[in-house]
Amino acid sequence: MRQVRRPIVAVAATSALLLLQAVIDPTGLLVLVGWPGGTPQVELGWPLTRYLVFVPVMLAVVWWAAARAGERFWTMTAGTVLAALLAQAATCFAMTGDLALAAWAGGFITAKAVPSALIVAAVVRFAGGPRDLSLHERGSVWPGAIAFGAVAPLLAGTWWTGAAYAPLIPSPRPDDGPVLMLLGIALLVGAAWLGLRWMRRRVPGFLGGWLAALVAGGLFGLVQALVGLVVDDGFRGDLWPLLAAYIHVADGLAFGACTGWIVGLVVIVADRLQARRRATDAAAGTPDAAEASAATATPAKVAAAAGVAVAVIAATALTAALLTPAPAGASATDRAAASVPVDVLRVEAGRIADGEGRQVLLRGVNVNQLVDFYQPRSEVPATRPLTEADFADMATYGFNVVRLNLSWSALEPERGELDAEYLATVKEAVGWAKAHGIRTVLDMHQDGWSNAPTAEGAECRPGTDPMWGYDGAPEWATHFDGAPRCSFTGRDISPAGDRAFEHFYFDTDGVQRALVRTWGELAGEFRDEPAVAGFDLLNEPGFGETAPVTTSLKLGEFSDAAIDAIREAGAPQIVFVEPSILWSGLGIDSGPSLGFTDDPNVVFSPHLYAESITMDRSLGIPTIVSTERQFELAQRVADEHGMPMWSGEYGYWGDMDSRIERLERYAAEEDRRMQASAYWVWKQSCGDPQNGIGEFGNALVPEDCATGEDASRPEQLLGILSRAYPQAAPGMLTSLTAGTAGDDGERMSLTGVVDEPTCGLMVWVPGAAEPTIDASGLTRLEVEEQPGGWRLTACADGEYALTTDG
Repeated sequence: MRQVRRPIVAVAATSALLLLQAVIDPTGLLVLVGWPGGTPQVELGWPLTRYLVFVPVMLAVVWWAAARAGERFWTMTAGTVLAALLAQAATCFAMTGDLALAAWAGGFITAKAVPSALIVAAVVRFAGGPRDLSLHERGSVWPGAIAFGAVAPLLAGTWWTGAAYAPLIPSPRPDDGPVLMLLGIALLVGAAWLGLRWMRRRVPGFLGGWLAALVAGGLFGLVQALVGLVVDDGFRGDLWPLLAAYIHVADGLAFGACTGWIVGLVVIVADRLQARRRATDAAAGTPDAAEASAATATPAKVAAAAGVAVAVIAATALTAALLTPAPAGASATDRAAASVPVDVLRVEAGRIADGEGRQVLLRGVNVNQLVDFYQPRSEVPATRPLTEADFADMATYGFNVVRLNLSWSALEPERGELDAEYLATVKEAVGWAKAHGIRTVLDMHQDGWSNAPTAEGAECRPGTDPMWGYDGAPEWATHFDGAPRCSFTGRDISPAGDRAFEHFYFDTDGVQRALVRTWGELAGEFRDEPAVAGFDLLNEPGFGETAPVTTSLKLGEFSDAAIDAIREAGAPQIVFVEPSILWSGLGIDSGPSLGFTDDPNVVFSPHLYAESITMDRSLGIPTIVSTERQFELAQRVADEHGMPMWSGEYGYWGDMDSRIERLERYAAEEDRRMQASAYWVWKQSCGDPQNGIGEFGNALVPEDCATGEDASRPEQLLGILSRAYPQAAPGMLTSLTAGTAGDDGERMSLTGVVDEPTCGLMVWVPGAAEPTIDASGLTRLEVEEQPGGWRLTACADGEYALTTDG
């Protein structure tokens, strides 16, 4: 009984904890396994994987850990963390068959696994019975440590990628360069050596080696986090270093959990070889002599181990370098750009450009007036009418793009047939925008999956609340499975919404293929319209129930299929791809898997809502990711994908002074990085469900709820948004600054460079008075008055500079 008491206690504690967590959080967002309710479609398979794979795997490993490592609190904690991470990896593998993704995904639950492990270990400590705390013989260390570092470059997969990995942070990834890779391998070997020396005295055999690898991965992540404090600007007004540290440690733990079995095998083999050698030595001489020989040979053994380590690391580095494909370079992109019609925007040389090779900055606003919102009260419209006057008005602020929000529910209310009237309305809006010099990004918008509210009479579980509907998918594409349409911490998280997104990602009833086909048809309608800048595939995709399977692999698969459908329809325009809603809510996310598409005309399009609607601000805690840092993090992910970055949404709520201060900082950083984006939002109705019924909102053209007419506009915000900027610049911009405070929006300074003399510089300057100009490297400079401001045009030769003032 004594031999099984501790494992029984551990498994019972884990089972009770999993059950309690499922009751507390129906979404699974904050717990290891959630239960959304309703009736899952079991015939699909994937709805049961969390229960038929995750739970059994975790319980089995917990039993094993308790039996072999349960006598000590910290070794039991490590064993339970290992159980959770392996269960997550096994579940993801069962759902996808993608071993690389599944192994990396194990680390995604670290924040839930560690607290759970501490609880289980505490129960085992106090209820697991008598303990034997005697130490074991350490056994071999170096072979396992060397193996742990040696396999890293060959098995790197998706580990050590993403926004958290600033330049100069060591990792064993071959594509980080030989110096950082070798340093990363060496650090892994060192961490494994420390982990094995500590763990093997407490947990012998195979499991001891595996747990040592888990600990070593965590130690490696801590070292990366410390390096990041230095090379990633430390605590720069936000808590990003703490979040980055968590990501580093989670990646390291996942690597240790999923490759530690190799360490376990190596140390067992090394122990047996060592025992056999000792037996041979003992047979050849007296036991005392053999022991003395072993003792005096220690320095030589250390030197030999070090030599082997260096040789293995060098061999691994060489192998990894030979196996790592060379970057494709710019030739593929250049060929693709050459195939795009001259009047259509494209990705070229790492930026958005036109057919003349000019860098184009798309700055403007979101337009939600065609969205099929839920209408809380029938007498209060959910949107305001969209007219040509809106676009004429936008042009007076220098906006040259609108992100036109569309609703799948309005576009395809009946499966397989686009609504002709709605499509005509979209075409009319694109034409109005074009007539006023404004390009359009067509955005398939959604918030909370659909406009379905909580059903009348439905009961919400504790911790969730009844919710309004919002916007998105048609009813025929919505599969809630009876899960309650109740919000958990906000509109974007609900058991029903998460289940609907899960069905979308796994293409239940062909729902994902239906949206892919719809994109092909919609893009085909605009394939010959150069005023359409591009297509935004899906607004702020939900994370479903099994992130990162959904938010990385499955989102990438959908994006790739939609891009193919758009190209097959003959549409050459840019495709804008978003990461999941986690980016808007947290300030960072993983996004679609690296290499999800080979199409070069794609732009990474996160929504930069840092210090705005992110969770830290809504919870009243210190800023996790600052505005300035979020630009940097987004650019890192874009660079990993080999894409330009364009923020499809940003905006600010709250008191006006705070909104102005945050927007000024956003504008300054956007200019410094020579980037562009679309503000949320142009107009907003008093009946918009995102507002509630009332005037609260951040629209640039707010509504007077009493009259239904325009209310006074936030002129200071508009002054910042309409500041001077180059709408198109020949060659490449090299610097940009502009006034953002008060009445200095006319003040701007830019520099650029062209390889050969060319015209096409086009600059917007706001204000009634003709701006004063100082220029170098520019000829044929012309100033033309426009509604709301001035348009400057010029030709450039070599390095050029332009300064404007009011």
